[in-house]
Amino acid sequence: MGLLDGLLAQVTENVDVKNLAAKVGLTPEQVESAITALGQAHAAPTDTATTAAETTGLPVDVLQQIIGHIGGEGALAQFATLLDGPLGSAGKGALGELEGLAANFFGKK
Repeated sequence: MGLLDGLLAQVTENVDVKNLAAKVGLTPEQVESAITALGQAHAAPTDTATTAAETTGLPVDVLQQIIGHIGGEGALAQFATLLDGPLGSAGKGALGELEGLAANFFGKK
């Protein structure tokens, strides 16, 4: 959760995964999954919370609360950019970096 907390700190103040989880009544792992899904869904032409709900199985109203706690759609747009934008020498976003690490860890690369 450290990487996700670091990304959140870049777009909003005083939000971390554990505190956010306590506020919305979810586990930190569920919030981490929700934030990642929201970041990915933000670029979709559909409603962000609805699209993320389909991915995570979490209720739309809870996802809308999370959006509010991280600073609204503007902060979510910044977060989505950080997920997909340049990071490190590989030019991958944080999400790409995490996928690469997971692939290496599980022997898929």
